[in-house]
Amino acid sequence: MLASVMLWNEPNNLSHWDFTLDPDWSHFARMVRWAAGAIRAENRDLTTVLGGIAPIDPDFVELLMCHYGLEEVLDAVGIHCFPFDWHTWQLHEWPGRVAAVRAKTARPVWATEVGMSSFGCEEVQLLGLRKTKEILPALVDAIQWYSLFDLAQTRDATTRHKQAEGSSYYRHFYFGLLTEHGRPKLALREFPPEWGLCQWFQFEDRELVDATARWLKRLGVTQVRTGLSWAESHLPGAWDFFDYVMRALAPLEVTATLCFTPPTRGVRPDHTSPPLDAGEFAYFCQQVVRRYG
Repeated sequence: MLASVMLWNEPNNLSHWDFTLDPDWSHFARMVRWAAGAIRAENRDLTTVLGGIAPIDPDFVELLMCHYGLEEVLDAVGIHCFPFDWHTWQLHEWPGRVAAVRAKTARPVWATEVGMSSFGCEEVQLLGLRKTKEILPALVDAIQWYSLFDLAQTRDATTRHKQAEGSSYYRHFYFGLLTEHGRPKLALREFPPEWGLCQWFQFEDRELVDATARWLKRLGVTQVRTGLSWAESHLPGAWDFFDYVMRALAPLEVTATLCFTPPTRGVRPDHTSPPLDAGEFAYFCQQVVRRYG
């Protein structure tokens, strides 16, 4: 069921970690160290992964893994990149970008979110998938494609400035290999099943959980990455929903991304805030591993 745990998501992106409140990332590093220790105490066989960084920043990797010593407690480093849509470099630059990260850490490098939006047209997404297949597999130790389903148009994407970001915001909604209603896009036909797929679930969206499990089986995909929100764990019925998700994905190798601060437990009342007590996040991680690990 649970094969690996990713600690936070995009910690060098203000949409996921408010580093204006933690400018040297010392609070973040302490939180991750304690969480990794709590996970190890429950299950030493689980792989722990530094939350995928976006943008790819070798200096950030060096700060956390070397200066703060997270190399001692983490098994892999995650990187995210969307060169067709958001990031300011081109797909053919992958070798240099990965090499720069490898120069800062001895740990394996996982590409835990890569993908292309079909915002303009599906043919662009297909081209991006083909080019990624040519370049990336030889460079990294794991690939997780973002994503299986498009985001629902009726819900906001997790980003800072929402519609004010213009087309960058609207591209969020079209990264799926399937539309939100399950229609296959062109790229689905050429997706390599040996890669992992990412799929996020809105709280209590059991219909999407079931559809995801069916499609992963149909595609022959055996690895999936999803999120279990610390913030949502404080809601009534949260653990019942988490149980539902993990039961549906039980036949697969699951990477669970654990992140998002409960607003009542943050320095600032927001899911991106450093927590008032880093030990509370470690306890949440411990409970997830005890339950599903």
